[in-house]
Amino acid sequence: MREVATREGAIRLGQFLKLADLVAAGSDAKAMLADGVVTVNGEPETRRGRQLVKGDIVAVDGRELRVG
Repeated sequence: MREVATREGAIRLGQFLKLADLVAAGSDAKAMLADGVVTVNGEPETRRGRQLVKGDIVAVDGRELRVG
């Protein structure tokens, strides 16, 4: 599992996906979320604005990332 360091206490899911280099732009994140391939802490997530905090686990296509 890879940890992705964040500067703030919370980060939006769309921003996190960009920070982790999983998408190039916000529109790519929106499409990925609409396809249902993203989970947060084991639950499917479709909201790009979902607030993540340190310790949350984001999974995309079998790759797991921890918010750090």
